[in-house]
Amino acid sequence: MSGWGRRGQEAVRPALGRRGGPGFENARARDPSSLGPPLTQCACFPEGCWASQGSPARESLNGAEGGKVDSPVSRAAGAMSGDFRRAESGTELLARLEGRSSLKDMEPFLFADEGSPIHGDILEFHGPEGTGKTEMLYHLTARCILPKSEGGLEVEVLFIDTDYHFDMLRLVTILEHRLSQSTEDIIKHCLGRFFLVNCSSSNQLLITLYSLETMFCSHPSLCLFILDSLSAFYWIDRGNGGESLNLQEVTLKKCSKFMEKLVKEYHLVLFATTQTIMQKSSNSAEKSSSLKFSCEEVDIDYRPYLCKSWQQMVNHRIFFSRHDNSESSNQMFSIVSCHLKSNNIIKRLFSIRENGVHFC
Repeated sequence: MSGWGRRGQEAVRPALGRRGGPGFENARARDPSSLGPPLTQCACFPEGCWASQGSPARESLNGAEGGKVDSPVSRAAGAMSGDFRRAESGTELLARLEGRSSLKDMEPFLFADEGSPIHGDILEFHGPEGTGKTEMLYHLTARCILPKSEGGLEVEVLFIDTDYHFDMLRLVTILEHRLSQSTEDIIKHCLGRFFLVNCSSSNQLLITLYSLETMFCSHPSLCLFILDSLSAFYWIDRGNGGESLNLQEVTLKKCSKFMEKLVKEYHLVLFATTQTIMQKSSNSAEKSSSLKFSCEEVDIDYRPYLCKSWQQMVNHRIFFSRHDNSESSNQMFSIVSCHLKSNNIIKRLFSIRENGVHFC
C-alpha cells in the first residue's frame, strides 16, 4: 500500500460511522450544517467525507423507546426533497434518469451473456460467512468508481453497511493496484464517486432508505446500490416480533418494498447480500422442503428464510461457497449464478488476493 494509504489508516476508520447511527462518507464537499452538528471531516479526504459523531440526529434515529422518530437529517432531507421537486419538472427528471450509465459490462464472469444486470434489476449474493461475498462487492465497487481510462465505468456507488464489515483500507488497496498511477489525487477522485452509510437496526435501515430518495434524484451518475447485508437483523427482528410472523417481518417487508420502488423508479441496480443460516440436515423430510436449482452439473440446496416480499423481488441470485482444492495453496471460492427469469446458470471459481478478486 502506498504512503497515502498508511497515512490515512487512522483517519479512515473513525469516518466509517459508529454503531450509534448512520454515518455518511464520501470525498465530495458537503454542507455539514444540513446534517446537524457536530460533524467530523475525514482527514484523508480533505474535500469532504463527513461522518456524524454523537449528533442529535443519531440519538433520535436510535428509536427513543417507541417515540416519534424525528431528526435534523430527516427534516433536512424532506426540505431538500420538496425544494428539488419544485425546481425540476417531471420531464427534466426523466431525461436525467434515462441517462444513467449501463452496468452490463460490470463483471462478465458473474453473468451469462444475456443475464447481465440492467436498470431495475435486483441481485442477491447468498452464502455462508467467509465465502467472499463482501470481497466481491469491493471488486464491483472498484470497477464502478475507477475512471474509464483505467478500465472502470466511472459511475457512483452507494454502499449501505449493516454488518460493520466494510474496510475502507481494503477498497483503497484494490484501487491502488488497479490504477496505473495511484496518486493521492486520483484515489480521492475515485472515492468521490463512493458513498458509505452505516445502519445498526432494521428500523434505522428503513429510515435511511426513506431519506435517500433526494440523493438518487440529484445524482444521475449514481447507478449501483449495494446493501451488505439484508439478513443482518434477522434474529433481532425475530426476537422482537415474538410469536407473530407478521411482526417479525413487518420492517423488512417495508424495507424490501421501498428498495424495489427506489430501484425501479430511479433506474438503479441493487446488489444485496444474505447469509446462509439454515443448516443442512440429515432429516429427509426437512431436505424435501428445500428449494433446489438443477442444471446438469449444478445442484444447490437453498433454504429461503427472509420475507416473501424480498424473495419475489430478486431477478438474479448468486450462490457463494468455499471450493475444496488440495492442488492449490490459495483458498478457492465457488459461485453459481442463477438468472431466475431466463433460467441461465453459470458456475465460476475465484480466489482472493491482495489486489482483489481473480476469476479462474
